[in-house]
Amino acid sequence: MRNWKFAVCSAMALTVLVCWGTAWAADAAEKKGWGVGEAYNRLYNPKELEKIKAKVVKLTETAPMPGMSPVVALEVREGNQTITVHLCPVWFAKPADTGLKPGDDVVIRGSWAEINGKDVFMASKVKKGESQEFKVRLTKDGTPFWTMTPEQLARERAAKDD
Repeated sequence: MRNWKFAVCSAMALTVLVCWGTAWAADAAEKKGWGVGEAYNRLYNPKELEKIKAKVVKLTETAPMPGMSPVVALEVREGNQTITVHLCPVWFAKPADTGLKPGDDVVIRGSWAEINGKDVFMASKVKKGESQEFKVRLTKDGTPFWTMTPEQLARERAAKDD
């Protein structure tokens, strides 16, 4: 009887470990390339911030670099120029979570980068009107919100609301 209980408990523990390991592996694959020191985030230069005023044409999801999970991207028009703006990984926020839609007038703060031979504006925040803001990086050093601990992110979001 004792061996039977041990076998059942061992099987259950093994099942939990396998499930947890599979979930962790999927999570790790989804987040590949999005870390603070990764190539993509090193392209963001907080010392060369710019601001653009534009109109949202569309929201999309696209792979920012080979092997990475999709980024939420905006296509915006500034005058007669179309600009691709990268916001954040889709696993961090979906396009609908941004509160943006085609036709919105926005002010975007961020840094220019060349990704796959194309100029891309990497946003730190997008402001719509006087009261709506979608922020994805710290202004002072460019730290991506998706790399923060839940506690750091909660503090940053609380500070934004003040």
